[in-house]
Amino acid sequence: MTTEAAPTTAFHSGFVSVVGRPNVGKSTLVNRLVGEKVAIVSDKPQTTRNRILAVLNRPDGQIVLFDTPGIHKPMHRMNERMVETAVGSLGQVDLALWLVDVTEEYGPGDRYVKDVLGRAGKPVLLGLNKIDLVPKPRLLPLIDQYRQLLDFAEIVPISALKGDNVERLAERLVAHLPEGERLYPEDFLTDQPERFFVAEMIREQILRHTREEIPYSTAVLIDRFKEGTPVVRIEASILVERQSQKGILIGRGGGMLKSIGTAARREIEAFLGTKIYLGLFVKVREGWREDPGMLDEMGLGKAGRPSSD
Repeated sequence: MTTEAAPTTAFHSGFVSVVGRPNVGKSTLVNRLVGEKVAIVSDKPQTTRNRILAVLNRPDGQIVLFDTPGIHKPMHRMNERMVETAVGSLGQVDLALWLVDVTEEYGPGDRYVKDVLGRAGKPVLLGLNKIDLVPKPRLLPLIDQYRQLLDFAEIVPISALKGDNVERLAERLVAHLPEGERLYPEDFLTDQPERFFVAEMIREQILRHTREEIPYSTAVLIDRFKEGTPVVRIEASILVERQSQKGILIGRGGGMLKSIGTAARREIEAFLGTKIYLGLFVKVREGWREDPGMLDEMGLGKAGRPSSD
């Protein structure tokens, strides 16, 4: 008498680009999916500037996520590179996840994203985000409205902030990826170095503490990252475009810069698991958002499909 072996569930793996307009919750979703903070978040549009790779490992598959800058009308060369990074990521993936904010009316920005996705020719899964902020009766008409736009692989309503239906989204992402082995080791989380995250944590505090044009006119460069015991010494330059912005960022008696530094130091110490010395220096660099060399130094540009070797 012979017994049949139980069927094994196929393992799926592949690349997924998370795209959408600015401020729809892409970074919040990526952080929620992987269970770690790999991307800074704020309530200000255009928070994400670089393509961030993050790996989600599941029993049924491995999803390699690209968190991308919001697709918007660029006003500076920096923004042009951000949009190029987001659009270019679609040529490197197996599946696109288009995230939209259900609290916002469908408009020109969404139409542009739809056209970009249509030209990319990749399967698209639509995530309707922020469902916790709208009455449930509104969801079915919204789903019907978006269903007319593209031939979506699936449509999944979620709340990235609350976690509602995010597990279901992960299941459906895996299901639409090709069968295959892991692309990265199981303990691999992201391809970005520690220096990148340190700079982003400083920039996150600038976003939280400042307003008007300051968040969009600043950049953070790590000048020194010296490991040692018992303290890691980190020095960073905060770039602004005008002298008046420097004054605002430093604040009366240095108060603003001190607040930013204190909050950033706490975040970085938790991230590195050690005490740090953090020195922040505000420098004026007129027109840095139009400077190709400066943008290259910050890693703002097209990113090729990473190697998993």
